[in-house]
Amino acid sequence: MDFAIGPDDVRAAARRLDGVAHHTPLLESRRLNTKLGGRVLLKAENLQRTGSFKFRGGYNAIAMLTDDQKQAGVVAFSSGNHAQGVALGAHLLGVSAKIVMPTDAPPNKLAATRGYGAEVITYNRYTESREDIGAELSEREGRVLIKPYDNPSVMAGQGTAMFEALTDEPGCDMAVVCLGGGGLLSGSATIAKDLNPDIEIFGVEPDAGDDHKLSRQAGERVTIDVPVTIADGQQTTAPGELTWPINDYYVTDFVGVTDDEIINTMRILFEQFKVVAEPSGASALAAIVGGHVSVVDRTAVVTISGGNITATRFAELLAT
Repeated sequence: MDFAIGPDDVRAAARRLDGVAHHTPLLESRRLNTKLGGRVLLKAENLQRTGSFKFRGGYNAIAMLTDDQKQAGVVAFSSGNHAQGVALGAHLLGVSAKIVMPTDAPPNKLAATRGYGAEVITYNRYTESREDIGAELSEREGRVLIKPYDNPSVMAGQGTAMFEALTDEPGCDMAVVCLGGGGLLSGSATIAKDLNPDIEIFGVEPDAGDDHKLSRQAGERVTIDVPVTIADGQQTTAPGELTWPINDYYVTDFVGVTDDEIINTMRILFEQFKVVAEPSGASALAAIVGGHVSVVDRTAVVTISGGNITATRFAELLAT
């Protein structure tokens, strides 16, 4: 199959990120394993630089630019985590960055993006197109547009999280990955299937944003309205043009979870692992805890993709 990336791209990204990105741990709870009947290993990307896996793809994409492209600067659009990943990557590499973010993005993500030195341009996600704004900035200022998932360098960078996990624990026979546009999932699936052709892979999205599940049923990419969900990092409206062929080919099934299941999982992560996960970051484990994916007699690597949430919002959600 002719895909946007292959396993060698993920390995090259891992070399590029070596010593720059954190090699995040795999967390395990005997109590949770006993309850679920299998072994669950949490890839704690909430402990990654900028608080999510997005740093991997953002840095890798900028590092691969030519000197002239770096001089011109970059532009990206994101609800928060890709924004921070690109902003920090640009800062570390001495590149100017402008980030297009929705006005209702979490305040902590807006502040962090600015804190890394990027200029933030806001828009209304329900009435304006971030793609159009980003493309216009790219054309007018000559900046390289770094899309949050439909970019081969980003996809390969995101896949390094799974590469680390399966290198640390090669016995895993299942991977459960949170899913928005499909960058993390496509990179993860690419390297996971290369390391273990028999591994089963599940992509998890909010029930309100089931564009991947609908696309699998339709046999083609389906576009939905902006989903209303607490998982702001998963409010995408269609699978990525480059990520979808990879995910459709490799992924065993696409699974949906409710906001209530996500909140329950955030509580479990906090109480049993002492881990703070944002809603999108908890969705993959929510699919297992909610009974949508069985890990009985299996060893599963599960992504905790991010932890960028304020203390106030975290407390509000867990109090519901």
